[in-house]
Amino acid sequence: MNDRPAWDKWNPRVPRRWLLVIAGFVWTIVGCMLCFRAVGWYGLFPLIPEFASAVFGCALAIAGYRLGFSKVAQKNIKRIHNLPERVCVFAFTAWKGYIMIGLMISIGITLRNSAIPKVYLAIPYTAMGGMLMLGSIQFYASFFGDRTGEDGTAGSGVDRP
Repeated sequence: MNDRPAWDKWNPRVPRRWLLVIAGFVWTIVGCMLCFRAVGWYGLFPLIPEFASAVFGCALAIAGYRLGFSKVAQKNIKRIHNLPERVCVFAFTAWKGYIMIGLMISIGITLRNSAIPKVYLAIPYTAMGGMLMLGSIQFYASFFGDRTGEDGTAGSGVDRP
């Protein structure tokens, strides 16, 4: 007899290591979306300020990633590695992460619909998009660097330096 609740059969489960790919993919897509939006806004600048603003946005992305965003990605990677072998596909982020996602979407919508000129929004959009894309690389690297088989028998399942 199966002791699982009836609703559990509708829970889409994947091997936990695939959550690394899912998280990386989500961070990549959102990062690209933010950067593409910013690129469209950079066209509102004259050429020299456009280039300088884009470089500044990229520099902020690298600095923000190195100063803290990489730690957020690493914390999520460790959390994923500590999950059971098969887990819900939506566990690529913690439940608190969904609250943060909702907050960030709300802030983005508010900023885009505000009176702030888009030329000023291009820089933080570039920075946030860049940080997300850089962070996504950590998820992919952990996925490809983890030699644990989907059955969990071929390795330790922990990040190696």
